[in-house]
Amino acid sequence: MLISIIIPVYNAEKYLGRCLDSVIAALGDKRGEILLINDRSTDKTIKIAEEYSKKYLKMIRVLHCNTRGAGAARNFGAKVAKGEYIWFIDADDYIRKDAISKLVDKATSAKADIVMMGAARISRDGDVASNLSAVDETKPNYKSRFVRYGMGPWQIIIRRKWWLEHDFKFREGIIHEDMELMSSLILYTDKFSSINEPLYFYCDNPESVLHKTKFSSHIFDIFPALTGLYERFSSVGAEQTYHDELEWFFIWNLLIDSAKDFAKFREGKIGFEKSRKMLKEYFPNWRQNKFLQEKPLKLKIRVRLNYYK
Repeated sequence: MLISIIIPVYNAEKYLGRCLDSVIAALGDKRGEILLINDRSTDKTIKIAEEYSKKYLKMIRVLHCNTRGAGAARNFGAKVAKGEYIWFIDADDYIRKDAISKLVDKATSAKADIVMMGAARISRDGDVASNLSAVDETKPNYKSRFVRYGMGPWQIIIRRKWWLEHDFKFREGIIHEDMELMSSLILYTDKFSSINEPLYFYCDNPESVLHKTKFSSHIFDIFPALTGLYERFSSVGAEQTYHDELEWFFIWNLLIDSAKDFAKFREGKIGFEKSRKMLKEYFPNWRQNKFLQEKPLKLKIRVRLNYYK
């Protein structure tokens, strides 16, 4: 088996067909499998999944995960996958028709543990809102950018044996399940390669867990996720080597990205206090961060305002 496409599915009836059609087209006649990991869906997701499974009997398996959340579904999928490579794809996204052939060819020729791709962010009206570039392994200090990048698990394919050898797992039970893991992967390999083309289409889904309009305490999951990330670097003695990168990662995620969620809800305001406490504990001199100093004045002001908010 060449590649296993692992797709957690939860109430994805609106998007699953589009996702599967793109993956099936990209697989073609290659030796691959699609694992649909059901996360207790309550809509027509499973009906759609089973219809595809019956039509593509040798290609698609529908499996059920007893633990909630995308992290648990991905962990389960990686455990039962048979492919030489694994690719975690979100059910509300889709891929380019030549994506699998390009990625597998690159991984094979480079003997890579990880191959990163470019991606296009698709707006709600279907237009390309922005492009996400891949980290270029030919550039100096590419590992520094990898640590700072903050990619989703869908932006890389992974050699399965390498993943299992290091017993990598997504944190379960939180919505930032991938944050503490993804940036640390580069600590465990020098066999990294990339394709800077938009092979993956990341769609803005207003119904996703990251775009809720009602308050959920899960917006505070950012704090255990970042703690876990720091502990991963510390466990291999890399927290000082990548001090500035980790510091910037904390700044971005606490004072820019998560700050938007904290500000949305009255109950979320405590997040600003938690952010100040975390930065004081881990990076008390964050204002001097070299990556922050390179940013435009407008962003520097925004960061300061969110710190003191």
